[in-house]
Amino acid sequence: MKRISPLWPALLLTLSAHAAFAQSTPSQAPPKLEKIEDVADDAVTITSKQQQKSETQISEHRDNSGKVVETTVKSGPSTYTLRPSQPTGTALPGDRTAGPLRGAQWTVMEFDLGQKKKKTAEDETPADNAPPPPPAR
Repeated sequence: MKRISPLWPALLLTLSAHAAFAQSTPSQAPPKLEKIEDVADDAVTITSKQQQKSETQISEHRDNSGKVVETTVKSGPSTYTLRPSQPTGTALPGDRTAGPLRGAQWTVMEFDLGQKKKKTAEDETPADNAPPPPPAR
């Protein structure tokens, strides 16, 4: 007697399911549609180009030959500096030997060490009301 492979029942089940699915035809009736209510559009705010330009400040620094050495961009609260990558030797920009592009350098947490700190009313009040130090023994 021949042995039946375990794959034959799975194959027959798959083919019968496919045949049953292929015979079913979609309904000829159109689908039911729901009415969508008209909603007023939200107000759109348009800013002029002058307002946009005032937010971004770009300053370029050039050397004596007129080549741009450094570009500083201030856009809102963030500031970053762009410097061109210097190709080595006789390499042209974009060459394989020129090296990768140089990324932007972000200015983070600048401190002004040259000016004295201004005292406010809040700073002076706790110091004046502080209890006297304990007597020395």
